[in-house]
Amino acid sequence: MSSPYERDLDKNPANFQPLTPTLFLERAAKVYPDHVAIVHGKARISYRTFWERSLKLGSALAKRGMGKGDTVSVMLSNTPPMVEAHFGVPMTKAVLHCLNTRLDAPIIAFQLDHAETKILIVDREFSGVVKEALALAKVKPLVVDFDDPDYGDDAPYPKGERIGSLDYEALVAEGEADFAWSMPDDEWDAISLNYTSGTTGNPKGVVYHHRGAALMAYGNTIHSQMGKHPVYLWTLPMFHCNGWCFPWTLAVQAGTHVCLRWVRAKTMYGLIADHGVTHLCGAPIVMSTLLNATSAEKREFSQTVTFNTAAAPPPEAVLSAMGEAGFTVVHLYGLTETYGPAVVNEWHSDWDHLEKGPRTSKKARQGVRYAALEGLSVRDPETMAETPHDGETIGEVMFRGNIVMKGYLKNRAASDEAFAGGWFHSGDLGVMHPDGYIQLKDRSKDIIISGGENISSIEVEDALYKHPAVAACAVVAKPDDKWGETPLAVVELRPGMSATEEEIIAHCRTLLARFKCPRNVVFAEVPKTSTGKIQKFKLRDMAKAM
Repeated sequence: MSSPYERDLDKNPANFQPLTPTLFLERAAKVYPDHVAIVHGKARISYRTFWERSLKLGSALAKRGMGKGDTVSVMLSNTPPMVEAHFGVPMTKAVLHCLNTRLDAPIIAFQLDHAETKILIVDREFSGVVKEALALAKVKPLVVDFDDPDYGDDAPYPKGERIGSLDYEALVAEGEADFAWSMPDDEWDAISLNYTSGTTGNPKGVVYHHRGAALMAYGNTIHSQMGKHPVYLWTLPMFHCNGWCFPWTLAVQAGTHVCLRWVRAKTMYGLIADHGVTHLCGAPIVMSTLLNATSAEKREFSQTVTFNTAAAPPPEAVLSAMGEAGFTVVHLYGLTETYGPAVVNEWHSDWDHLEKGPRTSKKARQGVRYAALEGLSVRDPETMAETPHDGETIGEVMFRGNIVMKGYLKNRAASDEAFAGGWFHSGDLGVMHPDGYIQLKDRSKDIIISGGENISSIEVEDALYKHPAVAACAVVAKPDDKWGETPLAVVELRPGMSATEEEIIAHCRTLLARFKCPRNVVFAEVPKTSTGKIQKFKLRDMAKAM
């Protein structure tokens, strides 16, 4: 017999609606129509205008045939059209695909084809590489140019040729401000597509859903301690995990997006001081840029700024320097597959009084699950047994919950492997401490995180092996104060052949995006086991000692 709580209490439109972050913007525009939503150079865009422009963009895309399951790709900097796309595209039930602006043409072409892109919006700064990619791609999307009209006091950015058939503003003008936008049919419907860097072969397309994006916005609001009207500086690229979902997050509390095309110390300090910035996110490179600024580049500001950072935990000296400069650092951890950060080093106030050693150990940990994440665990990937909470037993870090991706686009095998045993397998190795805080110990897939971007060591090694003088090679992460990590290549040359460090790096630049290329090359015998397996742990020790 069914419970009385299961009878005559069905879902209906009055008591159940799909979660979607688009509603956050609608609410903000109704409650705070005149509040500044976006700052870009000299432009100030209110929430009323932001909402209307997003509606017009969605309307124009719908008129151009965009609907459920269609992909709209964008190659944009952190500018107003990028923020508008995060709302305008989902209004049509289409899927937003943000291209990494640092990628090379072959990878861009692969992503456009794999995503089956129908419309592509391109900032003229990147028109050259996109034109090259379109020549390689099989798809023939409608290409829309964005010509940024205003970038404040900075020097004009380099603009390539127009490669589209119409301008972004012309596209928006096609739309209607009273567009009857569409809620998702189901909160499980796809909202965005983000590609991993790829450890072998081509990158995988990570699919987010409306429910996860909405819950992530709530989670970010909580863990970034965002009160009413936060002011957010866009130092984190919005192409990276949809800017950790902060384009949607800011609408929850009617915050202000302060756009930033390039991460430069003088500009950042100026925007922080002039606009009262309260929050920003970024990799360690952003912290280095702020701390290493000259006195002429720095500006004083009265507010405390929350700096959310991921990747390697910041050293104690960096945290102290950031505090002295007016920043509070929040250490986060996550992956593309978890909508960005899903773990936070939740700090206890009594830890402030610990001795330096124990305090540093606490800060080195990745932390505990976001409020929006249902499960965080360290497990044996073979048996799926949970490891002891002893801070010593290494296992694989695993996630479970509503801010875990739908899966990999057109890659059932990879999705099944990632979700084996009912948990998402991160590929990161770590330990669980007695108090429930996790700490990473290694990356099982040898990913190098440089300036917040993932670099596959295997991809770099493949490029190295294409040099005629290379007999054997291995690539590992070398710690770097500025970038967090950079690729270090250990190269074993063929007998009778020679090559210089400069020649090897130049060779890699013909095959890889510049940021993926080794910064240093060491010519030495590559250490191997008796079965011929490369002993990367020895190379990591060497890299740390350099």
